[in-house]
Amino acid sequence: MRSFGIEKFLTLHLVTKIYKTENTVSLVTGHWSLRSYQLSTINYPLSTIHYQLSTIHCQLSTIHCYNVFTVTEEQKQYLTYILQDTNSDSKVEVVPERGGIVTRWQLQGQDILAMDWERFTHPELSVRGGIPILFPICGNLPDDAYTVKGQEYKLKQHGFARNSAWEVTEQSHGSCASLTVLLNSSEDIRAVYPFDFKVAFTYQVLGNSLTIKQSYTNLSEETMAFATGFHPYFKVEDKSQLAVDIPATEYVAKDTQEIIPFDGSFDYDREEIDAAFPGVSKDSTSFTDNQRGLKVEISYPELFSTVVFWTVKGKDFICLEPWSAPRNALNTGDKLTRLEPGSSLETWIKLTANFIE
Repeated sequence: MRSFGIEKFLTLHLVTKIYKTENTVSLVTGHWSLRSYQLSTINYPLSTIHYQLSTIHCQLSTIHCYNVFTVTEEQKQYLTYILQDTNSDSKVEVVPERGGIVTRWQLQGQDILAMDWERFTHPELSVRGGIPILFPICGNLPDDAYTVKGQEYKLKQHGFARNSAWEVTEQSHGSCASLTVLLNSSEDIRAVYPFDFKVAFTYQVLGNSLTIKQSYTNLSEETMAFATGFHPYFKVEDKSQLAVDIPATEYVAKDTQEIIPFDGSFDYDREEIDAAFPGVSKDSTSFTDNQRGLKVEISYPELFSTVVFWTVKGKDFICLEPWSAPRNALNTGDKLTRLEPGSSLETWIKLTANFIE
């Protein structure tokens, strides 16, 4: 969609087509509102706008192209928020009620993420697909247990954020398509995690990228310890055509806790691969699916010190997960984030997809 700066009227419309006849220029414009998009054709005499192919106003090579962003709602099983950059044909769907999760990310009509939609219909089951949120732990704890000030608490794998209802607090479609969701502590949460807090995530869609900005605030009167991370499921149908770039030379196998050298490849004939890469050496990780001609990169700040790779034989997905701390960090303290009372932490991750030749 294209916009001209010829007259004030045109700045309020999106010009989609131009027709030149002997005496007039016809502009097919789209009038945009939140609920509708109406096409109309307006004829301008050549003498009025001084149409010449060589002029800057109407020469196609000098037309300025604007991104067009939208945030809409759709009632499915859950109320779903749809963030779109229509100029790049990029779309992200978020379900706040079901763990604030991204359920779909599409670029040029193709799904980047995998999703088990049948499993998603069962609220009692964990979600397998999309981008689940991990907080306040990543991975599992031995016997699902940890201790704070001598008292034992129980916390299931990956924490409660992915199973909690988040609240939408803000949405915008100015410089990008943006949605902010909020999770507050509650009586039920304090029973498994004895801190008061608020966590806000802002999903931003711009071009071929999805950025997730995060804010963690400690509302308690004591230091709050936590880990955070993401569990994106990427759609990969032929893992033999997969190239993974994880910036590490060894990983810890979950089943044996053995440290295994890493040369950039995995044996996908194994029933399951669950590999944790602590202390990654740079601020991004990526994979290339040569069957689809797709490269996906995840970039992140230093906070996300661990990357986990997980997949299951016979399943059309891989997970490439940035974590701020390894498994069991609430007990070991390893790379655990600690927030003083009243303080906040701001951080982010960015996922970028490109179709390659």
